[in-house]
Amino acid sequence: MPRIGAQSKPPEATPLNPVEPGSFLTLHYRLRGHGGEPFVDTFGLQPATLSLGTGQLAAAMESRLFGLAEGDRASFELAPGEAFGARSAELVQRLSRSALASAGGDDDDDYAVGDVVRFPAPGGQGSFAGIVREVGEDSLLFDFNHPLAGRAVTFDVHVVGIL
Repeated sequence: MPRIGAQSKPPEATPLNPVEPGSFLTLHYRLRGHGGEPFVDTFGLQPATLSLGTGQLAAAMESRLFGLAEGDRASFELAPGEAFGARSAELVQRLSRSALASAGGDDDDDYAVGDVVRFPAPGGQGSFAGIVREVGEDSLLFDFNHPLAGRAVTFDVHVVGIL
């Protein structure tokens, strides 16, 4: 029992409903790479609604949300490669225009550096994208790395709601 006149530390306030693994959230978030230019930004738009642990956010970003409460705003710095992995030279590949045509494209398409091209995933389950890095007469060089792979990322967040 504390003595009369003894100083005691007030109990730490704990959020009533903190973000935890498996939480269903509504939030605004922004991902910024080097230079601060937003890559994804929901601020000023409809907030995102997602369920943690389902792969909708990178695990490194999800872990930063744990313990936040409804209404909290925070900004987190993620080290190079932490959010989207390291860049892989194996994911930069040259494809012939005839291979593009057999994948459902048109070998006469007017491709330009910076174009994002979608490819059907093996087995027909979804798709994946590559960014055109170089255009040649008979082939194109694609980068299948995530655009923020290997880079430091700033993750800004405003937790709107926790269900």
